[in-house]
Amino acid sequence: MHLIIGGSGFVGSFLIKELQDYKVHNLDKNPSPFFDNITDIGDIRNIKEIKIPKQTKSIVLLAAEHRDDVSPTSLYYDVNVQGTKNVLKKMDESGVTNLIFTSSVAIYGLDKNNPDENHIHDPFNHYGKSKWQAEKIIRNWFVNNPEGKSVTIIRPTVIFGERNRGNVFNLLRQISSGKFLMIGKGQNKKSMAYVRNVVRFIKDRLEKQEIGYKVFNYVDKPDFSMNELVSVIEQKMNLNIPKLKIPYWAGMIGGYWFDFLSKITGKKLSVSSVRVKKFCKTTQFNATKAHNLFEAPYSLKDGIDKTLEYEFINPPKDDIIFYSE
Repeated sequence: MHLIIGGSGFVGSFLIKELQDYKVHNLDKNPSPFFDNITDIGDIRNIKEIKIPKQTKSIVLLAAEHRDDVSPTSLYYDVNVQGTKNVLKKMDESGVTNLIFTSSVAIYGLDKNNPDENHIHDPFNHYGKSKWQAEKIIRNWFVNNPEGKSVTIIRPTVIFGERNRGNVFNLLRQISSGKFLMIGKGQNKKSMAYVRNVVRFIKDRLEKQEIGYKVFNYVDKPDFSMNELVSVIEQKMNLNIPKLKIPYWAGMIGGYWFDFLSKITGKKLSVSSVRVKKFCKTTQFNATKAHNLFEAPYSLKDGIDKTLEYEFINPPKDDIIFYSE
C-alpha cells in the first residue's frame, strides 16, 4: 500500500488518479474532492492524527504550507518542518522505510544560474527555508540508520495544469485574453512542470524503490522563452496577440503605480512591481538528472495545450479548483 500524505490537493489528486491500479490511501487535513472514500482526516502538525495503515510500504509526503501569503509565518515551520519530523517518527514506529518527499527549487534562492541538485542552497523566503530544513531532517533520518531505506527528494519548479489557480494559470489567462502586452524583450526563459508529468515521475520512483538517498530537480524541458510561450498560446487559442513590447523601465513604473494604488486602497492587485520583476527574469533549473532516468509522457507544449483546452476552450461544469502560487 502507498500512503499519500496531503493527497487532497492539486498534485495529490492527480497522483492518486495515476496510482489507481495500486492500493492507495490518503491522509489530509481536508476532505478529498475526488477520493474521499480512501481519505482519513489528519493534520501532520499533530502526531496523534498521523495514522499509517497496516501493510503500508511507501509514503509520499506532499503536505506543505506553500502559498506566498501564509500568516503567521510560523505555519511554514509548524507544517513543513515539525510536520516532517512527526511523519518520520511515525514511519519509524510503523516500520516504513520508503519515503518520497516533495521539496522545491525554492531552496536555491533567487537569481541563480540554472542550478542542478548540487548547487548551493540559499533560500530567500520562509517557504524555501522551511523546505530546506525539512530536507536536512530527512537526510539525518536516513544517515543515522540507512539500512533498507529508500528516500527520494523531488524539487519541482512551479507546477501547472488543469484545475490549478496559480501564477502560471494567471499568466495563461492574461495571454489568452488577447489583451496581453509583453514587458521587456520576451527572451527570458521560465522553467515549468506539467502536473501529469510530475505525478508520473513520482509513480516511477515509487515503482523503482531504489535503496539509498536520491535528490532530483523536476522541470519539463526545454524551457520556453516568454516569446515562445506566447506563440504556443496564440496557436492553440487561434489568436493574434499584439507584438508591441513595453520597455522594462516603463513596466516597472507601471508596477510602482499599482503598488501605490494597492497601498491606498488596501486591496491586493494582480499587477505589482514585484510581479513585473518576476515576469521579466529568467528562471531556469537543471533537471538533467531526472530526465536521464525518466521520459516524460507529455511535452511542455502538450501540457500547456491541455491546460488551455480544459480551462478556456472547454471548461468543466463543476467548480473544483485548487489554489497555489
